[in-house]
Amino acid sequence: MIRAWLRRLLPAAQPAPVAAPEPVPAGVSPRDIGLHDAMLDGWFCGDRGELLKGFAITPGDTVLDVGCGEGVATLFAVRQGASVIFTDSEHDKVRDLARQVQAQSEQPNLGLVSNSLPLPLADGCASKVVCMEVLEHIDHPEPFMAELVRMGRPGAQYLLSVPAPVGEHLQQGIAPASYYRSPNHVQIFTPERFAALVEEAGLVIEHRQATGFFWVMGMIFFWASERAAGRDLGGAVRDRIQAPYPPLMESWARTWQDLLAQPDGLAIKRMLDGFMPKSQVIIARKPPAAEVAR
Repeated sequence: MIRAWLRRLLPAAQPAPVAAPEPVPAGVSPRDIGLHDAMLDGWFCGDRGELLKGFAITPGDTVLDVGCGEGVATLFAVRQGASVIFTDSEHDKVRDLARQVQAQSEQPNLGLVSNSLPLPLADGCASKVVCMEVLEHIDHPEPFMAELVRMGRPGAQYLLSVPAPVGEHLQQGIAPASYYRSPNHVQIFTPERFAALVEEAGLVIEHRQATGFFWVMGMIFFWASERAAGRDLGGAVRDRIQAPYPPLMESWARTWQDLLAQPDGLAIKRMLDGFMPKSQVIIARKPPAAEVAR
């Protein structure tokens, strides 16, 4: 049914000098396909040192990753030679990430268990600030944003993301009710509200994008599978979804890989990302000290 629905989005068949995609083996990982999908959007450009296109990390940077989770951004920064400060409210995540950072970095690094209000860090401690998929968990996002701005140096660059409203509202019909209660998602940001939150905190927006249709559908299939199995993970978030994956999620990952292999697959992906993204992303910058003083 899903494959038929996606076929209707494809243009009329045209002769194309492209080879048929290789068969995808059973047991394909949704996380691997999701990573490939993210890289098509400009994420994790290791050869250019860009966590996202337009957000480069260099050995001279100190990167603050607030709500680090599994540490994807922190470990990317470590591989670029930067110093990292990473925080999360969950002790196990900070502990496990600290072990990985210590094994891979010779730079000064710091891991903190904190709810971030406030963070025990000096003003202007970071040249790059990352806060992805965190603000939706915060009861009062304005003072949280003020704390992020405090810790960036003048001229510091920020990479911020929150779930997009269309995908959030769609999941409300199938996700457990606890997914939309503290400490899970207690805020839904329209694009206008998200931009206003960033700008009113004193940052200047440099870039915006929507991404992740693949994961909206993947999460819906995850919730459906959990319901069918009689399980309720109490508001599980994406970084807790690990192998073995439900067959429905694996089937969706194969379908998405098949779509991307089509001649117009990338164009269709971008259209779907704009129509129903998982996340909305903002790259912003703290004004230089001279501008702040005016």
